[in-house]
Amino acid sequence: MIQALRVINKGVALLVGLGLLLCAGFVLTDIIMRQIGTSLGGTEEIAGYAMALATSWGMSYTLLELGHVRIDLLRSRTGSFKRALFDVFSMIVMSGVVITIAIKAWPVLERSIVNGSRANTPLETPLVWVQLPWFAGWVWFALMSTLTTLAALSLLAKRRHAETESFIGAFAEQDTLQ
Repeated sequence: MIQALRVINKGVALLVGLGLLLCAGFVLTDIIMRQIGTSLGGTEEIAGYAMALATSWGMSYTLLELGHVRIDLLRSRTGSFKRALFDVFSMIVMSGVVITIAIKAWPVLERSIVNGSRANTPLETPLVWVQLPWFAGWVWFALMSTLTTLAALSLLAKRRHAETESFIGAFAEQDTLQ
């Protein structure tokens, strides 16, 4: 299951990367146009939206590639079972935080939908256009962290402690384990 989720999230990461590349091209075009006395306008706003979307969607990829920062002073000094306990505990906490963020993000989107809210900028962007994919990214991250946590709990219950490290361990240790 984790491998399938990694494949899906790599596809998502490629799409997000493509979006960031397009945004960078847009900003570069605007910078060049400013040199000749004109501008596309709105580049700051669009770049901000791109960063919010890249963050919410990129978190799942980072999770499955073991890229989230973890202070593992105690974890690194223990055996396989205790490392697995630390890893599962950290995933439970992360899942709780991410689920809370996703739940709290819904009223923001709902208010924009109900009110037909627009950005208070020259572009007057309908906020639902940005907040819907932003919210979906947080829901996706909550789903990914929950599924990963459940998989880790399953392995822990089956006493397959060492296997949990391959998908919820600390990235720095992966190089030394292989």
